[in-house]
Parts: sequence; C-alpha cells; structure tokens
Amino acid sequence: MKLISGALFCFAFLLSGCLKKDIGCAYKTDNKVAPAAEEQALLTYLSSNSITATKHGSNMYYQVVQSGTGDAPGLCSGVEVKYAGRLTNGTTFDSKNSAIFTLGSLIEGWKLGIPLIKKGGRIVLYIPPTLGYGAVDVKDITGVVIIPANSILVFDITLNNIQ
Repeated sequence: MKLISGALFCFAFLLSGCLKKDIGCAYKTDNKVAPAAEEQALLTYLSSNSITATKHGSNMYYQVVQSGTGDAPGLCSGVEVKYAGRLTNGTTFDSKNSAIFTLGSLIEGWKLGIPLIKKGGRIVLYIPPTLGYGAVDVKDITGVVIIPANSILVFDITLNNIQ
C-alpha cells in the first residue's frame, strides 16, 4: 500500500509540473501619445535640420535606414543593439557597440521603434519627452544631469541580434 501511495504521489507531483500555466509576456506598451506641443517641438527640430522622417501614431518620428531581415522583435525579446543617444544640441549622452536588453523594459520610444526593423536593421528614432524620460532629469552616477527633463531624444540604433 505504501508503494502504491508513494507512486501516486510521485505521479501527481510530476503531472503538476506539466500543468503550469504559461503566463505569457508581462511587458506591454503604454499606448502613450506625445502631446501636440511636444510633436511641434520635434517637427521644428526636424525641419530646421532638413530631416525627413516618418510619423508614428505615438507622435514620435523615425527613419528606417536599413530594414534588416527575418523576424521583428517582440516586447519579451532580448535585443542586442549598437546605439548612440544624443540630445538635439548634438551632445551624445550614451553609446554602446553591443548592449543586450529586454525590449519591454526600455523607454516607450524604443518599445515602439525597434520592432519597426528586423535583425541587421538600422533605425533613427526621434523621441518626444513623453515617450522618453519625460519631465525627469536623468543623472549619471555622480549626480550630473546627462539628459535634462523634457528633452527630445535622438537614437541611432542597429539591431544586431534578437534572442
């Protein structure tokens, strides 16, 4: 009897592992849309720099330099990217030749923009503050502001790989 009840316990234990529910991807876009004033500031920047870009429904703008091939990443994808981020005054605040992120953990502009390309693709994103860091100063580890509040961000991103 002990052998049968032990075998049933083991069987039930093994079966319970198979019954776990797939909770899916916990990341989502916030469906934010930049207000008209931010879009106008972005349009002024683009126009004054003779930049032709495509408008996204969120009121950010982008240029697909190279579309890439294969699948586009989803929010739960790991993305390996080469990127440079700069302010509209030309100051580069960050750049990496190779960085890996979970797409859904990034700023809204990246969550919306990177899926527009595929592996090997390159895109330039013009991100209004609402889809970036908003009304918050971003500081480095010493407390120096590297991205002032309400900044338009320009990211040149190459999607090296999708995980």
